Amino acid sequence: MIIAGLQKFSLIDYPDKICAIIFTRGCNFRCRYCHNPEICRNLKDQANIPLKEIYHFLRRKKGKLDAVTITGGEPTIHPDLIRMIKRIKEMGFLLKLDTNGSNPDVLEAIIQKKLVDYIAMDIKAPLEKYKEIMGWPISPEVLTRSINLIINSGIHHEFRTTIAKSLTTKEDLCKIAKTIKGAESYYLQRFIPSQKIYDKSLLPDTSYSGNELVLLAEKMLKFVEKCGVR
Repeated sequence: MIIAGLQKFSLIDYPDKICAIIFTRGCNFRCRYCHNPEICRNLKDQANIPLKEIYHFLRRKKGKLDAVTITGGEPTIHPDLIRMIKRIKEMGFLLKLDTNGSNPDVLEAIIQKKLVDYIAMDIKAPLEKYKEIMGWPISPEVLTRSINLIINSGIHHEFRTTIAKSLTTKEDLCKIAKTIKGAESYYLQRFIPSQKIYDKSLLPDTSYSGNELVLLAEKMLKFVEKCGVR
């Protein structure tokens, strides 16, 4: 595993639990609005955290932390992800995995082995419009397989979409909600402009207003059990 960062304490990244966050380095997407581009590139000259330091920290925090969230970058591109998850689970922590859904084989293995307690998958756009957001295409069938695996897993889960107004229409959001029909939770996330993002043309962009997002979230409830705004 290539670990780019460790956030030692969070009250918001695992629902209703105190968690630490492990940031893996590298991603197979280059989303135009990505807020973590500095860890999406696997550059040799960037500092990484040895796994033994992560395990040492977690052993010291047993009884003080409830859970660990593994995010990125994209964790599923790392061939030793499952080995790391097993090691953390053996310490007694709940585990949440954040993913872009591009590696359903890895997701299926993790789900079958019951290695995680919560899965969060980003849905960038209606599946046929991914190239517009990411810069290159990915098979809708691959993403659909990941979505179905998560929804039918019996594991607590959420899907979420980051919304830049110039990229994502209200109709797009309705299409996404239909695609994840039956999901436990769906979250609409406001795009926050930052100088770090890949596509600087999005810096003047906005999200929808708070009221617009709340009304949209209410409409989504005919497809998902819960829909919220972040």
